[in-house]
This record gives sequence, C-alpha cells and structure tokens, in this order.
Amino acid sequence: MTSICYKPAWELADLIAKKEISPLELMRDTLERIEQVNPGLNAFVALRPEAALAEAAAMTKAISKGENPGPLAGLPLGVKDLEDTAGMVTSYGSIPFRDNMAREDSIQVARLKAAGAIVVGKTNVPEFGFTGFTKNRLHGITRNPWNPERTPGGSSGGAAAAIAGGLAPLCTGSDAGGSIRIPSSYSGCFGIKPTFGRIPAGPAPFVSTSTMVVMGPLTRCVRDAALYLDCTAGQHPADPYSLPAPAAPYLKGIEECPRRLKIAFSPDLGYAVVQKEIMSCVEKAVKAFEEMGHDVDLWSGSLPDTGDVWGALIATDIYAQLCEVLEKEREQIGRTLVAVLDGTRDMTIARFTTIQQLRARLNAVLESLFDEFDLLLTPTMPTEAFAAEGPPPSEIDGKPIPLLGAVAFTYPFNFSGHPAASVPAGLTPTGLPAGLQIVAPRHREDLILQAARAYEKVRPWNDGWPG
Repeated sequence: MTSICYKPAWELADLIAKKEISPLELMRDTLERIEQVNPGLNAFVALRPEAALAEAAAMTKAISKGENPGPLAGLPLGVKDLEDTAGMVTSYGSIPFRDNMAREDSIQVARLKAAGAIVVGKTNVPEFGFTGFTKNRLHGITRNPWNPERTPGGSSGGAAAAIAGGLAPLCTGSDAGGSIRIPSSYSGCFGIKPTFGRIPAGPAPFVSTSTMVVMGPLTRCVRDAALYLDCTAGQHPADPYSLPAPAAPYLKGIEECPRRLKIAFSPDLGYAVVQKEIMSCVEKAVKAFEEMGHDVDLWSGSLPDTGDVWGALIATDIYAQLCEVLEKEREQIGRTLVAVLDGTRDMTIARFTTIQQLRARLNAVLESLFDEFDLLLTPTMPTEAFAAEGPPPSEIDGKPIPLLGAVAFTYPFNFSGHPAASVPAGLTPTGLPAGLQIVAPRHREDLILQAARAYEKVRPWNDGWPG
C-alpha cells in the first residue's frame, strides 16, 4: 500500500472528493513530512505554512457545504523558484534577488490555484536555471532522495526532490533545455515538456527571443500530468506565443493509446555517449513497447548537434532578465553565468541567422523522421545522477564528452519545439533511476501521455519510491 505521502495527486484528489481525507488533514501531513525530510534534501527553500493551513481549512469547510473547489482541490503545490507566487519571493536562486517579492501569480500558478491547488512553498533551482544540477549560493545544494550524495538534477531539481521525497504531490516546472526531463530522469519521476506555448509563460517584462522555455509538470505518474495539463493549457493574452486549448481533455483520452504505433529508437541521436548501465535500463524499457505490440525500429539517422547554438540562444533570455542588475551586482552572480551573459552582448544578426538556419535543418530532419514514425524513443540522460555539488561528468565509461554531452538528449527538442517526456526506465546497479525519453510530433502531447500511460501499466513504478 502506497504511503499517503507518495500517493499520486489524482488519487489524493479523489480521496478529498469522497471526503475520506480533508484538505486540512492533507496539508498538515504534508507540512509534517516537509519538516521531517526537507532538512536533508533542501527541496523547499521557502514555505507559507500558516497561509497554506488557513486556505486548506477554508477549503475543507467549503467542501463540507457541498461546494466543488476544482479538480485539484486541496492538493499541496510546490512552485519552482523561477516562477512567481503572489506574496512570496522569487529569488531565481540568485543573491541579488533574495528580496524580490512577487505581486502576482504566474499564469501557470494562477490556473493551478483556480483548480484548487494550495501553494505550500517554493522549490530550489540553480541560479536562473542555468545548470543541470541544483546548487546556488543563496539556498545551497539540493539532494536526491534516492542517494543524498547525488543531485536530483536541474533546473527543476527542488521540484523533483519534493516529488521523489514524498514532500508534495504536484510541483511546477519549466524546461529550456531539459529542466523538467533531467530531474525527472535522475529522480525517478514523470515529467513532460509540452510543445512550446502549450502552457502560457509569464506575465513577464519581456518576450522570449529563444522561443524555447516551456512550462510543465513534474509528477508521480502519467495521469497526474494529464490532469495538470488540463488545468493549465490554453492561450493567454499575456503570452503571444501561447497556443489554444487542446480539442479534448488529455485525461479523458489517456487510456486510448493507438495499437501498433511505428516507433523509432535512437540510442545516441548520432552523437551522444551513454553509460552502459543506463543503456541497459533503456533497452529494457524500449523492449516493453515491442511487447505491447508496437513496431519499434532502430533509427539510423542523426540530428545535427545543436548544443553550442542552443546555449547561445537560451542565454539571450537569461540576459533579458538580468541585464539591469548585471553590472551593479556581477560580483554576487555566479562567474560562469556572468561569462556566458557577457558573451551574449556579442550576438550579431549574422550569428542569429546562423542559429536559425541550423534550427531549420534540425526541423527538416525531425519532419522526415515523424513522416515515417509516430514516436521517437531515446535515453533521457546519458548517465545516472552525479555528485550533488557537481560538476557534471566530463567523460562516460572512459570516453571524454563535450560540456553539453551530459545533457545530450534533451536540449534538441527545446530547440525544435517538440513535446517530450521522461518515464522511469528502472534502476541502475547502484540503485539510481534511469529515464526513457518519449518524443512526439508538435502538438501531440496526447500521444505522449497515451504511450507513457500504456508503458506505466506494464512497467509500474509507483510502489518503488525511495522513502
């Protein structure tokens, strides 16, 4: 029997709807669990216990009167500390922003609250989400519940640690190059990066130039993610890139995975190196799709390696956030981040044109791939989780890798805009999670969720949490 602290969000919501547990009881249990476990993980860096309890008490009273506060009624919510929650500091994990009090909710948070979720606190991030592990000089290091000596990943590392550590059933995430999928893989969670624009971003004082940052969930199971997307997807006037709501609710169709899908499997995308223990887990996960009756073929193609241009482009969004304080506070900002932002000032029209030309090449390859296949499977991460304090690995099984070789499978699909998710693929011999990435054509989050749910049923993971 799954402990209450590890029950999926949909199941907790069902228990609340049936009045078998109240929002107030759940919030008390959640805060008690955070008090016990968070000191060893540092998943949450700020809490609002009194306000959360008061809101839970009010919701309990409303439910007792027959009111329906929404599909997420009473569920404790962790909010990534790159995202605004009214009345709480959004620090971005950065010392100059330690007193940056948010006046309003982000669109994503506002929609989750409107569906009944109750914000319990803010989850830790690397400074401005810049690295694939969660460490900053303001709030310190976040640790992996499977092994506290290892990282949960980043940049949604605090969120992943909260989910895997049994601290919260739902957490917001964002993904610019893998920041939902990396920690989902390292921490054994489910995480989906939707199509760019599926969940509106902002409100923000600038419009993204990279068009790569995507909002999305980290959850314990696929059904939770479908429920989350149903509550958050749909256009908003504050985000000019936001997409209309999908034609049908994701949760309604989650059990309807098509038969005999044509699926491509790429173990390396043509350039990546993968730890042998990870590949062993991934190959078993891929085999499950064959056993379900789908046609899985080894993809012989390759993607252009877009790592350098992806890095240059995402830096433009971070620079837009930091430009006004960069000179005044540069000594308080991480040196590597400062160096990258200084380089962004040299971005020229010629350089930007080259980046967009490579983007077109990448999309041409993916267009051809998805003309032939319904889905693409890859490892999510090339390695198991590394040391909590970093740095990322510089070699895999004795083979040197480039800097972005440690996240080789995630950033291409931010650059292209395709939806992608990470499902647990098993544990390595050291007891650390591995992840399988599922990629679909643009706007086909429904197909990812259906395939992931079918996989989850044949290889369930919800009774195997570290706590």
